[in-house]
Amino acid sequence: MPRARASRAAALPRLTRRGGTLLIGGFVLFGITLWFDLRDVMLLAFVGIVLPLVALVYVTFVVPRLAVRRSFVPAVVEAGNSARVVLAVQNRARRAFDGARWYDTAPPGLLGPPESVLPALGAWERTLPSGDDTARLEYRMRTSERGVYDIGPLRVTTTDPFGLARVSRDAGTAHELVVTPPVTALDPAIGTAAAVDGVLHGLQRRTHPNADEFIAREYRHGDPLRRVHWPATARRGELMVREEEQRGDPEARLILDTTLAARADRGVVRSGDDHRHFGFELAVEIAASVGVHLIERGFRLRADRLDDPVHGALSEASAEGYRLPAGDRQLLEDLARLPNPAAGRRHARDEGAPSTVVVSEARMPGYAVLVDPDATDAQHLVALRPALSPAIAFVVPGVDPRVVEALEEADWQVVSVRRVADLPDVWVDTGTRRRATAHRSGRRAGDAS
Repeated sequence: MPRARASRAAALPRLTRRGGTLLIGGFVLFGITLWFDLRDVMLLAFVGIVLPLVALVYVTFVVPRLAVRRSFVPAVVEAGNSARVVLAVQNRARRAFDGARWYDTAPPGLLGPPESVLPALGAWERTLPSGDDTARLEYRMRTSERGVYDIGPLRVTTTDPFGLARVSRDAGTAHELVVTPPVTALDPAIGTAAAVDGVLHGLQRRTHPNADEFIAREYRHGDPLRRVHWPATARRGELMVREEEQRGDPEARLILDTTLAARADRGVVRSGDDHRHFGFELAVEIAASVGVHLIERGFRLRADRLDDPVHGALSEASAEGYRLPAGDRQLLEDLARLPNPAAGRRHARDEGAPSTVVVSEARMPGYAVLVDPDATDAQHLVALRPALSPAIAFVVPGVDPRVVEALEEADWQVVSVRRVADLPDVWVDTGTRRRATAHRSGRRAGDAS
């Protein structure tokens, strides 16, 4: 709404400083002629009064016809970086267009260029275009916070030939600039879910030394005889060989607290008319870093909302999960489009029957990022715990201690993250603790056997 009101106010013609001075001088001169009866000077007074009014009428009815094409390089930018904005402004009128100024409108939080002179544009060339009717403009747009921003339309300011009046009009339409949350690099070897998966398989081999990790298939020409699987050959009556079972397309879960159901008014950072929840923005950056790390390690990542971890995917277009080669970019774009709960109305929780969690035999790594969950959210996570291994909950400052206690009792590994800079150390620490736990479990299982 503020941008719309500002656009309507800018579209009204107004006098420049020169035009205002001339108008005031005309009225003063007109008063002097009446007071001293100087009729010979009255013509100058009328000129000073009429010229600014004629200039206002001129800029009101002389409307430029411009076509604007806008592109961003890169098309998606990470918060804190800058994007190069490329504009192609084409004159669609039969007369040349010059003497105008321009700037690109942008929402608060983005820093664009100051008002500049628009290069002269020739008449529209329909049949044999040579490019004289088009000007190429470039500038850099700085970004500070994640989100999807409407850049544009182009604001063009025109004046009359004498520079007495001016009017600003919008040309073209707005285009979306996607600003993704920053991604913090995590240690690829320590603390990764793949390493934990390997530890668990080592534990399985120690506790079940006779377990067969191979599958048998029919013998093919060229297979070495050392791979012949004699028990399967005896059962099938034909030569069978051993083949390592391929564990392809591993899966992982990422659950993000998007509703702030407990106390949504805490942690709000005010910036002008914008209200941002610091804890939520921290959680989004944690989710982005962990999610990209898992996807780059070959996991198919399923990202859900905490209020409905069964059917509440972050994006309907990515309900089946994120995977390479473009899953990491899609995840970041979906996180960029998440509204900050403190910036508008909170999402209403569905008070119906809770979602039923179906626990399968094949457990997957699970990561929850919590901002301000309530008891219902904690019950969702407790119900999900049997389906996740390992189960790690990243909590930002302000989470209710009772929720943390309920998760720890359900065997969730709860870790606190106060700032993004602490995430790499926290990630390494969680991996070290999980490997130590798995090692102790393996020793106990070996002693029992």
